Amino acid sequence: MRWLVSTLLCGALCCGSFALGATPAPPKKQTGEGSPATTAAEVIDRNVAARGGLDAWRKVETMVWLGHLEHGGRGTQRIPFVMTLKRPNLTRFELKEQFDQFTRIFDGAHGWKVRPGSDGRPETKALSSEEVNFARTEFAIDGPLIDYRAKGVTADLDGIDTVEGRKAYRLSLKLPNGAERKVWIDIKTNLDIRLDRPATNPLKPGAPVSVYYRDYATVDGVLVARRIETGVGAIGSEAADNLVIDRVLVNPKLDDGTFAPPATPLRRGGHVRIPAY
Repeated sequence: MRWLVSTLLCGALCCGSFALGATPAPPKKQTGEGSPATTAAEVIDRNVAARGGLDAWRKVETMVWLGHLEHGGRGTQRIPFVMTLKRPNLTRFELKEQFDQFTRIFDGAHGWKVRPGSDGRPETKALSSEEVNFARTEFAIDGPLIDYRAKGVTADLDGIDTVEGRKAYRLSLKLPNGAERKVWIDIKTNLDIRLDRPATNPLKPGAPVSVYYRDYATVDGVLVARRIETGVGAIGSEAADNLVIDRVLVNPKLDDGTFAPPATPLRRGGHVRIPAY
């Protein structure tokens, strides 16, 4: 479970924001559609426009996602979660599986995680330096492509690939901390459809993991993906893991203590409050 939570959470943060609540609609036709892009900047400009435009995204200061994790194909458990986000990079992820509590908090500089210890009781630990570095630079609300220059992200256009039968531009990104990502942008829709990142699984250090983004819909003027699929097997197979967003709140007012260090954990069997937004 710990590895699953970490994997899906990283996949979510790499893409940026995901939402549900509106009927999917085809993206608006973009200027230059039909002619191939020749630079990374042109690809990214089309992507930003397809996702609602820079002005719309700049208005988003906070988000709350309510959804569930799916693991193991048919008959899998649906484990509910709540993700709370605030610019520039504050995050709180809460998951409750039966009597176990999983919480990850990052306040912009420091982070903590609450999870079951070896004796079954919850324990609190500080995030590792690697986890803190990741949290500082993943642009959780809107991803690396929105306002990418201001974020210190550099991009190169590698070429065109075929992803699940669709032609897509392949971009190489370098984040401010030196981390690298590969992103594929559908030529027809100008939307992100795949992202490759290093694995977080300690059993396969450095191995690339592919994250696929599906079921785009519009909410409050921005176009976002509703399903994030991660797995080492074929996409759509029982090896894939899924993060599904069932509901989203845009710009909710957040409590001052949302990103504060966690209180002393309750013992196993204690009540863990999932916020009722």
